[in-house]
Formats: sequence, C-alpha cells, structure tokens
Amino acid sequence: MTGQFNQGYALLIGVGESDYKRWSLPVTVKDTQAIYAALIDPDLCGYLDDPEHIRVLNNEKATREGILDGLKWLQEKAEKDPKATVLVYYSGHGWVDKTNSHYYLVQHDIEPFDLQSSALSSVDFTNALRKIRSGKLLVVLDCCHAAGMATSKEGESTALKLPKGFVEGSPSESKGLIEALKGRVVFTSCQGEQKSWIKDDSISIYTFHFLEALLGKGNKAGETEVKVSNLMNYLGKAVPKTAQDLYNVPQIPHFDFDTSDFAIALLQGGKGLPEEGWDGVKSEAREKIQQITVGRDYQSVDASGNNNQQYFTQSGTININPKS
Repeated sequence: MTGQFNQGYALLIGVGESDYKRWSLPVTVKDTQAIYAALIDPDLCGYLDDPEHIRVLNNEKATREGILDGLKWLQEKAEKDPKATVLVYYSGHGWVDKTNSHYYLVQHDIEPFDLQSSALSSVDFTNALRKIRSGKLLVVLDCCHAAGMATSKEGESTALKLPKGFVEGSPSESKGLIEALKGRVVFTSCQGEQKSWIKDDSISIYTFHFLEALLGKGNKAGETEVKVSNLMNYLGKAVPKTAQDLYNVPQIPHFDFDTSDFAIALLQGGKGLPEEGWDGVKSEAREKIQQITVGRDYQSVDASGNNNQQYFTQSGTININPKS
C-alpha cells in the first residue's frame, strides 16, 4: 500500500523553446517532465497529481510573469498550509552581468538586446522566494547550460554568443542570490565557471542523478522518506563522477543548507527500501527511470490543470504510448 505526500507543493520550470530561437534548450523541458513524472507517481514520491499541488512551466509558459506568478502561488499555498513542503526546480540558462555581478535567469520571453530589463534577475527571483513562508523550501537551479547543454556526448559543441557584458556562470557565483536565501535550502548544479552537462539527449546529468536520489539511491534500508540530506549527499558524489567519466570535465554541485533537514518526498511510495537497500530495488528503479526519461511528450501543467499530453495517467500508471 502506498501513501501520499499531501503537504508537497512544487513548481517545475523548464525554459525549453526561447522566443530567441538561438537560446532554446529542449532538454530542459525533458528535465522537468522527468521530475514531474517521478513526483506524481504514487509508488515513488507520492505528490498529488493536481494543479493545486504541482505546476510545470515549459516553453511558452516559462515566461518571466509565469514564473513570478508560480512563486506567488507557492507563497499562498504556504500561507494556507503551515506544514507545506515546497520545491522550486529551474532548468535553463543562467548568466552573470559582469558590470554588476548580478545573476539572471533567461526565461522564454527574453529580449536579447535588452537582457537586463527582460530577464528574471536574481533580485526579483529571491524577493519572490523570500515571501514563501515555509520552513521547508528547496530551490534547485540547474543552470549554466549555455555550452554544456549544447554539447553532444562526442564532445561536439555549439558556440553560443552571449550579449555584451554577460558571461556564463553558476548561480553559486552570485553571492547576493545565495545570501538572500539564507535559511532556505539552495542546490545549484555546478560551481563557478563550470557548465551543467547533459547525460544524453533525454536528460541532464544533474537531473538524472536527482531522479535516482528521489528513487532512493542515497537512502538506507528502512527509511521511508527522501530527505534533503539524502539528495545532497548522493548528488555531491554522483554528478562529478559522471561529468568526469563522460566529458573529462569538472561539474561539482553547490549546496547551501542553512536550516534543519526535512523530507522532500516519499520513498518508494512510503514503503521505503527493503533490507537489501538500494540493491533490492536497483533493477526496478533503473527501469522506472528509463520509462520516465524516454518517450514522453506533454505540455505544461498550469493553474487551469490543462495537460493535453500526459505521460502518467491520473492513477499514476505509466502510459507507454503517449500522444505525439
């Protein structure tokens, strides 16, 4: 028998297609689709498959206004539910303005010749996050894909021309962003001038290992929840190893953890790991990840609950033949 993670609320943002086509990152949509599929599976994370608990912003939905509206929605949810656990997951470009060291998330509706005014600044982003009055808030930024996400496994890269004065950079470089979120938990997929790399054309390295951790790779036998510490400990080991193995490059996640540990999801639907630990579910978990990361294609889930091409059914069972 599986349980439900009733207090879980999530906003998943995958910028995907940009108004400025050269900055599009299709794999970021696949990242958020994969996290969404794992979260709503009752045999995995146990989040409610309901737009009042989880929203996904992809492509044209991942606008500056859409992201800020989504954060305001989380603020309202936390005000109504004092036990709320909140997850914000952003997958997309993130760049630093060298003139003032401000960090910007580069969302869908970007104006390439006026990035400072049109992009989502770290100031506005953190101001919105600080209004979410939850003691259990995890912010995950899988950013700085500019070269990494445009690079194949064979090492062929597509150079990306950034606006004048901007450089690729990890959110961990923005001291203002990290310091403004003290008391919250902030994960970033890389540090400094490192890049966030893809595992293959279906998912990024960071999101792949995040999925593994949600399925229990960082847990011990008998544990029934996935906690922030489980994610942190596993990602800190797995991400650098995979980046080194695939590309011979450093990608070291950054963690700012200045609060008490808390559960972010159920583990195996609340059943937890068997006596054998991860080894007891490894084969099944890998098959699950394969099903989650391959062959899915659906649109954003927004406040209206519209989701025309859903990979998981309302009951949480896998639909092997999603609509094209």
